[in-house]
Amino acid sequence: MLNDTSAGQRLRDAIAAEQPLQMVGTINAYNALLAEHAGFKALYLSGAGVANASYGLPDLGLTTIDNVLEDIRRICGATELPLLVDADTGFDDPAQTTERFIAAGAAGLHIEDQIEQKRCGHRPNKQLVSTEEMCDRISAAATARNHSGFVIMARTDAFANEGMDAALQRIHRYIDAGADMIFPEALTELDHYRQITASIDVPVLANITEFGKTPLFTVKELASANIAIALYPLTAFRSMSAAAEQAYTSLRQQGTQKPLLDKMQTREQLYQHLDYYRLEQQVDEKLDNDNGQS
Repeated sequence: MLNDTSAGQRLRDAIAAEQPLQMVGTINAYNALLAEHAGFKALYLSGAGVANASYGLPDLGLTTIDNVLEDIRRICGATELPLLVDADTGFDDPAQTTERFIAAGAAGLHIEDQIEQKRCGHRPNKQLVSTEEMCDRISAAATARNHSGFVIMARTDAFANEGMDAALQRIHRYIDAGADMIFPEALTELDHYRQITASIDVPVLANITEFGKTPLFTVKELASANIAIALYPLTAFRSMSAAAEQAYTSLRQQGTQKPLLDKMQTREQLYQHLDYYRLEQQVDEKLDNDNGQS
């Protein structure tokens, strides 16, 4: 049965129900199903995930909105879990981006305050646009959602470049411009999150990405800082990539996949996640009906 609640409202409900909400990155539709079956209540599509996994490119703003939309449609076609999407700097037109993301099924997006030639938030040499330009991005997106419940999240990279006081000033301006939630990137201490959550009344996301500047805080630690969303954007992708690399190396060296079998998902496990047998029965019934009518 389809859920009549909007995707944006489902995301807001999930945030209200689980503190902090554990949100996991999914790079494709099957990953989304695995995450759903593991019990997660919300999903994330990373710009780096689209670039790395779908196109074999680094996360340097090289992918387009159409590239992202394709992955949104596939993931939202496989699950009703709400999907938050990385919109980078808004893809030139934040209003149009918002409209197209809503049409594709996304529950929300985050826009960042870097220049268009952006960098990963955990890399050096990031450059920011002015507060006014970022507020224009947020305002355009907020207006374009047209009361749909779609979530507009503002990501700021200001902490690394300008310090906490300036970051807080930006955050307050972004909320005034229409941001529903805040994503402060690359914080290095739990107290940094506490400073932000104590200063504002909207949900705050903590990006707990591996091998970056932010320590791998636990859910309990994040809850103590009043974090609303704990994001793990590429945990599964990195794990999958390491496993694939090891499998390719072993197969090439051993000339057989036999040593790898106990590390694989079985065909039966795959079928269970895909609901294969029920769908196969539907296909068979349709074939029988078609043959009976011919």
